[in-house]
Amino acid sequence: MQDSPDQAEAHSLRGATDRPALLTIRDIVEEMEPLATAQFDDYLHPTVLEVTLDDGLCAADTARIDIQWTTRDDYKFHYTDTEGVDFRWGKHPHAGDYIHVPGLEHYHPPPDASSERDEVEESCISQSPEELVTRAVLKLWRVAYHRGSYTSLNKGRNPP
Repeated sequence: MQDSPDQAEAHSLRGATDRPALLTIRDIVEEMEPLATAQFDDYLHPTVLEVTLDDGLCAADTARIDIQWTTRDDYKFHYTDTEGVDFRWGKHPHAGDYIHVPGLEHYHPPPDASSERDEVEESCISQSPEELVTRAVLKLWRVAYHRGSYTSLNKGRNPP
């Protein structure tokens, strides 16, 4: 099924990339996560902060979290690993297509970061500032890492 231009727009991040927010996120990642190395796709005009993880969840040898943040505080934190597992947390308009998501914050579950309207969940991350969202994502990832399971990724209570 191909999205119409209006539908594709309703599922995209609004606003320009927020470089200062990405700098803050990078600093928090480097401070909190010893398995992570963070770098921009372009230092002066970034579109994404690429976080390489020296180990992944469950059987994955390595992983990456690609982070986008805009001047309108829309975001995506997209995890992908060597086992082909993907999931992501996001905050951006979705035209009400996700039937379990009342607001903008949502979670696309593993193993394939599904965008099926009945599979996308409301995100357990309800905070808005980039500092708190980043800390929540890292905490949820770390709990899943120690448990060796994906089940806790969207189970936090008002993280971080």
